[in-house]
Amino acid sequence: MKESGLKVKKAVIAVAGYGTRFLPATKAVPKELLPIVDKPIVQYLVEEAIQSGIEDIILVTRDGASSIEDHFDSSRALEAHLAEQKNDDYLELIRKLPRMANFAYVRQAKHLPYGNGSPLLAAKSFIDRSEPFVYMFGDDLVMSEKPCVKQLIELYERHDPAAVIAFQSIERSETYRYGVAKIKDETEPKEMESIVEKPAPDDAPSTLAQIGRFVFSSDVIGILEQIDVASGNELYLTDAIAVLCRESKVLVHPIEGQWYTTGDPLRYLMTNVAYALEHAEIGKNFAEYLRSLDLSTP
Repeated sequence: MKESGLKVKKAVIAVAGYGTRFLPATKAVPKELLPIVDKPIVQYLVEEAIQSGIEDIILVTRDGASSIEDHFDSSRALEAHLAEQKNDDYLELIRKLPRMANFAYVRQAKHLPYGNGSPLLAAKSFIDRSEPFVYMFGDDLVMSEKPCVKQLIELYERHDPAAVIAFQSIERSETYRYGVAKIKDETEPKEMESIVEKPAPDDAPSTLAQIGRFVFSSDVIGILEQIDVASGNELYLTDAIAVLCRESKVLVHPIEGQWYTTGDPLRYLMTNVAYALEHAEIGKNFAEYLRSLDLSTP
C-alpha cells in the first residue's frame, strides 16, 4: 500500500520500441531520436518532466538504442569543436543536456513480454515501495502552457489516489485506436470506473482517449507482475489500470493543452508542422511558406 504525502520526483520514460512503421529510417536511429523541428522527441519528454519538478529520469531502452544514452551524455569532441569555432550558443545547448536531470538507463530484457506495461517491470528496481512516479510513453507529446505532467502531479498530490491518468477528447470514429475511459457519474475530480482497450466507435463508453501520461503509485507494478500473459500476447497497461479501478481510486484528467502522437509517419509529420508553427525562430517564415503552397491538387 502507498503512503500519503509523498512527492513525485521520478519519471519512467518508455523508449524501447523498434519504430517499425518508420523503417528504414529507424534501422540505425531510435524513433525517439527523430527530430521534431530541432530537438528529438525524447528531449521534449525529458524537458516536460523537468519543468514539472521531476529530478530523476529512468529511460527504458532496448538493445541497439545506446544513442539515446549518448544524446544525454557529454560529447567532448563536439564541445571542443564548438568552442574552437566560438559557437557559444550551440555549445551551451550541448553542455546542458547531461545536467538536465539525474539519468538512469535500463534495458527492457528479452524475457519480458512485449507491450506498454513491460517498461515498468524493467524499471521496477528504481522505484521504491510506496513511491509515486510518472510514466510517459515515448510516442506522445503535449503542447500546453502548464506542462501536462505538472497538471497530473498537482492532482495526484491534492487527492492522493492510486493513479492520475491523462486523457483528451477525440472524434468517436477514432476510439478504435486508443484506450477509452468510462467515468463514474457525478464525481469531481473525475473518477474512472473502467477502461476499454481500442473499442469500436459504437461500443466506446466515452470519447476520452488515454494518452501517454500517468502518475502511479508503485502498486501498479505489483499488479503488472500478477497479470498472466500467454505466449505471444502483449502486457497491456490498460489491464493493470482496470484492476486499479476496481481496487482503488483512479482519477481521469482531461488535459489542458493539445496532444500530439508521433506513432506513425502521418501523425509525426503533423506534429512537426504544429511545433514548427510555434517555433520562435522559424514559425513566422514557415507559416508564410505553407500559405504559399498550392494544395488544390493531390
